[in-house]
Amino acid sequence: MIVNRKTQTDLTTKDFYYDLPEELIAQEPMEPRDASRLLVLHRESGTREHRHFYDIVEYLKEGDTLVINDSKVIPARLHGVKAETGAVVEVVMLRQRGLDEWEVLTRPGKKAKIGTKLHFGEGLMTAEVIDIVEEGNRILRFSYDKSKGDIYTYLDKLGKMPLPPYITAPLKDRDRYQTVYANEHGSAAAPTAGLHFTPELLQKIKDKGVDIVPVMLHVGLGTFRPVKVDNINDHIMHTEYFQVTEEAAARINATRARGGRVIAVGTTSCRVLESASTEDGKVHAMHDDTGIFIYPGYTFKAVDCLITNFHLPESTLLMLVSALSSREMMMDTYEEAIKERYRFFSFGDAMFIE
Repeated sequence: MIVNRKTQTDLTTKDFYYDLPEELIAQEPMEPRDASRLLVLHRESGTREHRHFYDIVEYLKEGDTLVINDSKVIPARLHGVKAETGAVVEVVMLRQRGLDEWEVLTRPGKKAKIGTKLHFGEGLMTAEVIDIVEEGNRILRFSYDKSKGDIYTYLDKLGKMPLPPYITAPLKDRDRYQTVYANEHGSAAAPTAGLHFTPELLQKIKDKGVDIVPVMLHVGLGTFRPVKVDNINDHIMHTEYFQVTEEAAARINATRARGGRVIAVGTTSCRVLESASTEDGKVHAMHDDTGIFIYPGYTFKAVDCLITNFHLPESTLLMLVSALSSREMMMDTYEEAIKERYRFFSFGDAMFIE
């Protein structure tokens, strides 16, 4: 496992607090995807521009590489009943642990003891609690008619998209909480910076001579967990599974060799690149769990620029983007974004940090 890489800092969690008006929390995705706004932050000068996401092409150069996370969000939220009592139970799929065995979050949790049997879709799929692990999560073994498909087939029928708690509006089209290049099932939350891309915009980027390279990190619900300690040095990051193929590593390393920039699309792609790289900036093919925690004071090895959304106050994601510029510059930028009425969080607007 890639463990936390920490640097000394006097910063506290409260140093990353900002006051966000509730009406700026985006409840629905922008239509079309690339019509969202784009705040461009020039780190060297500290200057900012206000554009639209489809203008991102202007800021990319021939020879650059965009690194995207092609993990696919699964309809991970299930509602079932206990076989013995009929009591309603909510299950959120977190991570596959074996053949038809998944680590899940259950609500209510304490009553889902080992041996408890659950029914979903009036018995279309069943599950049994076979273990209790860290933080009270359960391991469920699922059963279903395999002649009619795999577990993802059943999740498509029975599950709902696991939208973050700050989105209260119903999702009209589940594909809108999915990137257009999503490929490998496994995420419990979307890599949201990628939601702004359309197939047409991606083609324009390719036509400009920019390579687009997929890596994979399955996003967990830990991305929404608040930092509960005062000193950020004491925070323990959640872990997530990632993968970099031989081909992806070769193409990313070729970018740097030709003098191009490596541009991470989203904090998930950023965490993959920094987890899979050595001090010389070379990215290596690998698959592992990463608990890397990036905050101001961290020295980036593989990432030159970042496309990202606007993140929650006091979150590890806000700490990460602050590390790429500085805390002061990022907090000033967020203050301007609020003043300019940008839309925040998963369905919100975007920022390009170059």
